[in-house]
Amino acid sequence: MTPEQLAAAKTVMVHGPMLLVIVVLAILFIIFATARLKLHPFLALILAAYGVGFLSKMPVEFIGSVVAQGFGNLMTNIGLVIVFGTIIGTIMEKSGAALKMAEVVLNIVGIKRSPLAMSIIGYITSIPVFCDSGYVILTPLNKALARRAEIPMAVMAVALSTGLYATHTLVPPTPGPIAAAGNVGADLGLVILIGMLVSIPAALTGLWWAYRVGKNITSEVDQTGLSYDELKKQFQELPGAVKSFLPIVVPIILIAIASVAKFTKYAGPGNNFITFLGTPVNALMIGVLLSFTLLPRFDEETLMNWVGQGIKDSAIILLITGAGGSLGAVLSATPISDYIKSLAGGNIAGGPLAIILVFIIAAMLKTAQGSSTVALVTTSSLIAPMLPQLGLTSPMDLVLTVMAIGAGAMTVSHVNDSYFWVVSQFSGLEVTDAYKAQTAATLLEGLVTIVTTIVLFMIFH
Repeated sequence: MTPEQLAAAKTVMVHGPMLLVIVVLAILFIIFATARLKLHPFLALILAAYGVGFLSKMPVEFIGSVVAQGFGNLMTNIGLVIVFGTIIGTIMEKSGAALKMAEVVLNIVGIKRSPLAMSIIGYITSIPVFCDSGYVILTPLNKALARRAEIPMAVMAVALSTGLYATHTLVPPTPGPIAAAGNVGADLGLVILIGMLVSIPAALTGLWWAYRVGKNITSEVDQTGLSYDELKKQFQELPGAVKSFLPIVVPIILIAIASVAKFTKYAGPGNNFITFLGTPVNALMIGVLLSFTLLPRFDEETLMNWVGQGIKDSAIILLITGAGGSLGAVLSATPISDYIKSLAGGNIAGGPLAIILVFIIAAMLKTAQGSSTVALVTTSSLIAPMLPQLGLTSPMDLVLTVMAIGAGAMTVSHVNDSYFWVVSQFSGLEVTDAYKAQTAATLLEGLVTIVTTIVLFMIFH
């Protein structure tokens, strides 16, 4: 659908509060279909996408193309990243590298602090790396630590996912916060400093929720996985520590260097090569090649069967994630974003209410269409012309405005968000359990972040 066709289609579609009702009905259908009817999430998401299209009165000739485009666009952005990441994870598990990494990390932080370690690793990793990619890359280590420490996978999953999520929406050079800072005219250096400060309570909140709720959730990984000792008996000798970490660390470093180069607008020698190496799909391909150094031998068993197993494991994740992209695309094609923008009408004097309004707009956009980056970019573009009327004009006001947008962009991750499916599928969580763990955690993270932002706003005023 072209932009002109989309604009024309929106004129005949449902407008106003009824659109929010349709979104809620779609979410309830997905939960009911997967939890009670035991329908596969892929079909539940696709049916929900079609349902939203018909209920919103989207012209029927466009519904199919929007569903297909949403699926394809998401595959373009993350498809190969998931495939390459799954291949790396499979090779690391079968070669014993994941267990070696677990031993190294636990020797440093101790067994009981494994969730804290993954939260910290996620917090740092997601500053330059998208949270989706970061979660895929770090999953082998997360699973190995869960088995070694005998901690439920749900605890480790939420600890890692919320650590990644905190900096993903608040700290440049992640694209969303960079765009938001640029749109509202905030100083990027100050956004980084304040973002790293504000994201700490968010990450700690996610870690607390991981301990509180995760211990009561049993994942597929817990039910089917062997114990650490049983796993270790399968290997005569574990790979070396450096070789074990390379397939994970090198892609992260390459992506980080490219992000810093882009952030600093580096245009010197090797700029194009840095960009090439730091593109996530290229960085993960390098990770795949590095993972081949872990193979005990080069034969059909390793090169065909191990790699083939990784590809098979990625298939279901790709389908579910792509279906989530279809639902998000259909929602984005409805006038719901326009309706949410209209709710921002009216003037609010300078003060905490202005910050709260910004948060609410971003949260509504995030919850309705699924993408944190879209919520960050759209909200910042919307409120930028309104900043003088909102009384948000000082350098610190602008930085805290970005923080409020980021807080809203956290709230909440659910079935129309690809990150929800990456976390739930890679961790073996049922949809209802993922709601209790991941969705509730992102809600708490968003609320804690906006409260922290308001406190800072009061201090600087």
